[in-house]
Amino acid sequence: MYEFSTSLLDELLELGRTIEVLRQPLEDKIVTISRAKGAVTFPANIMLVASMNPCPCGYYGDSLHPCTCGEAQVRRYQQRISGPLLDRFDIQLDVQRVDFEKLTDHRRGEASAAIQARVHAARERQRQRYDGLAHVLCNSDLGPSEIEQFCKMEDTAEQLLKASMRKLQLSARAFHRVLKLSRTIADLAGADIIGVEHVAEAVQYRSRTLLV
Repeated sequence: MYEFSTSLLDELLELGRTIEVLRQPLEDKIVTISRAKGAVTFPANIMLVASMNPCPCGYYGDSLHPCTCGEAQVRRYQQRISGPLLDRFDIQLDVQRVDFEKLTDHRRGEASAAIQARVHAARERQRQRYDGLAHVLCNSDLGPSEIEQFCKMEDTAEQLLKASMRKLQLSARAFHRVLKLSRTIADLAGADIIGVEHVAEAVQYRSRTLLV
C-alpha cells in the first residue's frame, strides 16, 4: 500500500511550456532526474489540481462580461498547454461566474459529513476490490488490462461511451480515463456495474471551452 499527495498549480498557463514535463510523471507516477554521473528515480504519485484563465483578459466564454481578446490571441494563449497534457487530467471543468441568486440562496446543500461518509464508503469498496494488487490503491491506478477486468459496463453505458468517443474525438488515453472516472462515480453511488448515468457524468467532465 502506498500514499499520494495533492498538489495545486494556480495560473497554469503562466508557467510556460515547462509544464509539458509533467506529462510523463502524471502517466507513470515517477520522476527521473538524469545527470552526467547517473539517474535517480523518485515516486511521484500525486493528485494534481490546476487552474487557468481561458484567455489573457480572463473573460473568454463569460456570460456577462465580453472578452476583449481576438480569437488568434485566445488560441495562442491556450496553446501554451498541449492536448496530450490536457488528456492526463481526469476532470476538466469550466468554472462560470456565480450569479446573485445563488450567492444569496439560503437553502442548505448536502452536509459535508454526508459527503465524507459517501467518499469513505467508495474508498472502502475500492480497497476491498483491489485487495492483493500491490500497485493499485484506487481506480486511478488501474492499467488497461485491469480496466477491462474491473470496469464492467451496462450495454447502454457502452453505447453512450462509443458515441461520445466519436463526437468528442477522444484519444485512447481519454477513453481509459473516462472509464476509470465512471468506475469512481459508480462507486460513490454504491453500484457494482457502471451504468449509463455514470458514463454520462464522466463524459460531461471532459467538455470544455478551450480551442486547443
